[in-house]
Amino acid sequence: MARALRSDLRNVAIVAHVDHGKTTLVDAMLRQTGSFGSHEHLEERAMDSNDLEREKGITILAKNTAITYKGKHTDAPITINVIDTPGHADFGGEVERGLSMVDGVVLLVDASEGPLPQTRFVLRKALEAKLPVILLVNKTDRPDARIAAVEEEAHDLLLGLASDLQDDVPDLDVDALLDVPVVYASGRAGAASRNRPADGSLPDNDDLEPLFEAILQHVPAPSYDDEAPLQAWVTNLDSSSFLGRLALLRVFNGELKKGQTVAWVRADGTVQNARITELLMTKALDRYPAEKAGPGDIAVIAGFEDIMIGETIADPNDVRPLPRIEVDEPSISMTIGTNTSPLVGKVKGHKLTARMVKERLDRELIGNVSIRVKDIGRPDAWEVQGRGELQLAILVENMRREGFELTVGKPQVVTRKGENGKVQEPFEHLTIDVPEEHLGAVTQLMANRKGRMENMVNHGTGWIRMEFIVPSRGLIGFRTEFLSITRGTGIANAISHGYDDWAGQIVARQNGSIVADRAGVVTPFAIIGLQERMSFFVRPTEEVYEGMVVGENSRADDMDVNITKEKKLTNMRSATADSFESMTPPRLLSLEESLEFAREDECVEVTPEAVRIRKVVLDATERGRAASRLKRQDANA
Repeated sequence: MARALRSDLRNVAIVAHVDHGKTTLVDAMLRQTGSFGSHEHLEERAMDSNDLEREKGITILAKNTAITYKGKHTDAPITINVIDTPGHADFGGEVERGLSMVDGVVLLVDASEGPLPQTRFVLRKALEAKLPVILLVNKTDRPDARIAAVEEEAHDLLLGLASDLQDDVPDLDVDALLDVPVVYASGRAGAASRNRPADGSLPDNDDLEPLFEAILQHVPAPSYDDEAPLQAWVTNLDSSSFLGRLALLRVFNGELKKGQTVAWVRADGTVQNARITELLMTKALDRYPAEKAGPGDIAVIAGFEDIMIGETIADPNDVRPLPRIEVDEPSISMTIGTNTSPLVGKVKGHKLTARMVKERLDRELIGNVSIRVKDIGRPDAWEVQGRGELQLAILVENMRREGFELTVGKPQVVTRKGENGKVQEPFEHLTIDVPEEHLGAVTQLMANRKGRMENMVNHGTGWIRMEFIVPSRGLIGFRTEFLSITRGTGIANAISHGYDDWAGQIVARQNGSIVADRAGVVTPFAIIGLQERMSFFVRPTEEVYEGMVVGENSRADDMDVNITKEKKLTNMRSATADSFESMTPPRLLSLEESLEFAREDECVEVTPEAVRIRKVVLDATERGRAASRLKRQDANA
């Protein structure tokens, strides 16, 4: 066995918290290495190719690009494969896949906000994989930058994680973490330097050469055994209308060639031979046909109809499977089923049947390793488990855009039995940044949701950072209320803190629902008569049905109202009779806000045209009987 190196190649992942500038930095790297011709137009945040990613401004899927570096720090061209990973813990499955493909990471930290919970999450994954780290302090030109303090916080985080991982990763090189190279940059300006700039100013260099130098020096070239047989690991999936399913893989040993017959090691351990019908490599954001891929290369192959993530491509004469990709267990679940409301199928062409919904959920399982779909004994609904509310809401939003009509239940936590026999639930480590004047309101909000304060820091800038340990249940419906009490200024970020004993009852929503008591069309007359006591989610002329939630009550209990009431016509005239200027505009809830608002006895109807909240039991008489039964049971207990 002889270890060899691919000195013409580097595989690196850029990891960071949400919105710290990963994708913008990759744009600058693509531009400065001449990866695009002068005639080509490069979109802003080019790696965010998904419509939802562009709308929300976050990275959801891990994607790769290949940059050819020919600068002053090398004699021969070097290919740098850059993996842009999501910064949100809900998409942790994507992070784990991305890190399985690389030999080093660039940890990107905002020069003002510093390390946040998702920074901790993605960095922990990198250290568990024993990957070398380059620290990049980004956005040094922010007016509120505090570069030296943030650099110190990042080093504290590195050492803190190293001590946490001592038992799990005993051979972690702590000395290397003490000597992590630091690069200061502004991704938007495409500038980087090894010299620390003054707070709020650009680096003293006008290109990214110092970053490329750090990558070439500190990220090791891929090593391989030049006598070992072929071993390649499937880390992602894609599809092509011409080639069918595509498997994105990293080659660890041996060579892949177009037309080659290989052994395909499936997830269940079975092995079958298959032929590579097409082999593609990445250059910038495009894929091009290639004849072969060697050790360390990230390539795309076709010819495998139902290949899955984590499976191995091996030599048929010497099959050596690679280990499966391990991801964290799901913590949040919701029920997704067919639309059962009276307004189902109003528009032609929508996907309505249980078979279509189940096929779509099964298709999601193929490319998303952190999702689980469980049978709940109903033919038209399934329990879908994931890492967080946002991940499940993104799945539902994608299905809505594809033409599906769905009924979605309120998000619930996935519980388990502890070693002591007690029920345990997932907890989150929540970091909150708010202006000082909102300190009391936020503390009270977190106390109501069983949050326990762990730390509080005042940087002297008028903002306070607080850290809480809170049950995941306490964060369902939290974001809307939090933004209301902080007038939209608060920033909250959470990351999994493991499981602990059940924390008790949490009353998340203080106000009750306003429920339509009959089918019909919303009238301005009815809204004006009721708006003093409630706020509405529906517009005039919108169609409603019995049991649909049309607004929020100012009191704690639910109220059934006639939202379709019309004004009785008379032959009397009045100057102010038909004045609708006093009508309050409705609150139009997004999908995420609707899922947060829904109570246990409510669900969300999702169609391509509308998102509506409704009662699970539409009939008011049936709901009244069920409530009476519950009261009797509580009294007897």
